[in-house]
Amino acid sequence: MARTRTVTGAGIIATAALVLIFGNQPFTEWVYRHTSEDTAWGWFLRVLCWPHWAFGPVDGSSGAMRRLLADDLRALLLILFVAVILGVVSKAVTGGAGGFLLGWSALIFASALAAFLTAFIIANPTFIGALKAAHAGSAYGLFVGWIVGAATGTAKGAGS
Repeated sequence: MARTRTVTGAGIIATAALVLIFGNQPFTEWVYRHTSEDTAWGWFLRVLCWPHWAFGPVDGSSGAMRRLLADDLRALLLILFVAVILGVVSKAVTGGAGGFLLGWSALIFASALAAFLTAFIIANPTFIGALKAAHAGSAYGLFVGWIVGAATGTAKGAGS
């Protein structure tokens, strides 16, 4: 019996891989030190490392702790929300172009929602700040979501 990847499984794996590989602290620090946002490649790398996360010491201030918690929670919520969206909607998709669009849009919506919700954890949160965070999150989904879309587009749907 051959095992096949489902749309949901492929989307979760692709999203988790993006967050783990490109959102880790050493990669993120390298990108901000060695690239310029004025070049296409530097800009894309900065977008790619948007859901950054870190484990380690912070300066101990309450604001820094809240920022660390918000960043880490945002990365986790991104993966969780992609899983929920794909789990609910993927039953109607059998891969291909539908799977591609579903994976891509799931990352757009999940990243915007994760950013919006975690914006209220930081020190002095505002509604406008949360909307700006959602804007940055949706930009991540728009420009990186095609990678998740490619993974879900090559997977088999639940009904296949």
